[in-house]
Amino acid sequence: MFKRVALFLVLVLAAAAAAIVASSTADSAAKRTTAGGPQLGFYDDESIFGRTEWAFLQLKSLRAGMVRITIDWSAVAKRRPADPADPADPAYNWTAVDHVVTQAGKNKIRVLAAIFGTPRWAGTAKNRLPRRVTDLRLFAFAAATRYSGTFEVGEGETLQTLPAVRYWLAWNEPNNPVFLKPQWKKVRGTWRPQSAFDYAKLCSAVWAGVHSTGLPSEKVACGATGPRGNDAPRTSRPSTSPLVFMQWLRRAGLKRFDAYAHHPYYGSRFEKPTTKPKSPKAITLGNIGLLIKQLNRSFGRSKRLWITEYGYQTRPPDRAFGVPYALQAKYVHQAYALAKKTRRVDVFVWFLIRDERRLSGWQSGVVTVGGKRKPAFRAFQTLRR
Repeated sequence: MFKRVALFLVLVLAAAAAAIVASSTADSAAKRTTAGGPQLGFYDDESIFGRTEWAFLQLKSLRAGMVRITIDWSAVAKRRPADPADPADPAYNWTAVDHVVTQAGKNKIRVLAAIFGTPRWAGTAKNRLPRRVTDLRLFAFAAATRYSGTFEVGEGETLQTLPAVRYWLAWNEPNNPVFLKPQWKKVRGTWRPQSAFDYAKLCSAVWAGVHSTGLPSEKVACGATGPRGNDAPRTSRPSTSPLVFMQWLRRAGLKRFDAYAHHPYYGSRFEKPTTKPKSPKAITLGNIGLLIKQLNRSFGRSKRLWITEYGYQTRPPDRAFGVPYALQAKYVHQAYALAKKTRRVDVFVWFLIRDERRLSGWQSGVVTVGGKRKPAFRAFQTLRR
C-alpha cells in the first residue's frame, strides 16, 4: 500500500505544475475579494446537495463568491478502502460531492470543504476520534487529490477534469458534544477538555493530508468552534467554551493550520451583532476581539480568522429565536461590517440559503420554505465589499 501511496504523491506533484496557473488565478481573485472585505459565502448542505441547480442560481443572485459544503467521510467511505490515498478506490463514492463541486466550478464559486464524520469501520461513532488518525489523513489526501484541479473522471466523450478546491475546514464545532465526544475526561484525578486533545489530532491529520498534495495554495482552517460552552464536565451535557478550547488546543500540541474558524452566533433575539454577551464563556461578533486576542497569544498574530457559520433566524416562523424580517436584513449589513472592521477576517459564511422545513431546525435562510425571498436576500445583494 505504501508504494502505491508514494506513487500517487509523485503523480500529484507532477500534476501540480499544471494546476498552479489555474490556482494562482483563483488566489488573485481571492486576494482582490479579501482586500475589499471578507469573502462572502453560504452554508446550506440540504439545498446545495438536494436542489443543486436551484441553490447555485440563488448563490449567483446573492453575489456569493464561496459555498461551504460538507464532505462526509462516513458517507463517501461506507466501507474501508483498500488504498485509502487513492481517490479512485472502489470503496469511495464521490458522486454527490463531484456534482456539487462541478456546479461550483461552472458558476465560478469557490468551495470551502469541511471534512467531518468518522465511518463505522474507522471508529465507534461519527462524532468520535477515529482509532487511527492515519485513516483520516489519507482520506483528506484523497479528497484534496480528487479536487486538485487536475483529476479526471469519466471516459471518452464524458471525460472531464474536476474543478479545484483550495479551502478546507477540519470537522465542525468540536467544542460541542453533538459533533465530538467526549468533551471532558478525568486524567490523573483532574478534569481536562478531552475534545481539545482529540481535535488537535483531527485537524493535524486533515492539514497534513491536504498539504501532502504539494499544491501551493491549499488552506486548511482549524477550530470551527461553536459560540458557547459550559466547561462543566460533571453535567449531563458537558461542552467546552471557545476560549478554553483554544487555550487547550495549544497545550494539546496543535501547531500547523492556516486559519482559525469560529461561529459567533448571537445568544438571544434581543442581541444585535454588536451586543456583547453577558456570559464570559461566549464569543459572538460583539466580543470577537477577545477571540482574536487569545488567537494572538496561543498561535501568533499571523493566523487569519474565518467565520464559517453565522446567521439570524426570523419570526415568522421562529417565535423563540427569530427576529423580524427587516431586522434580519439590517443585521446582515451590521454583521458583515463588523467582520470587515476587524481586518482579520477573510471569510464570512451565512447559514442558510433557505429555511429548514422543521420548526425545530433553523430559519435563518434568506428564502422562506415556500420560496419567497426575504429582505435579507436584497441586503446581501447590496453589501458594500
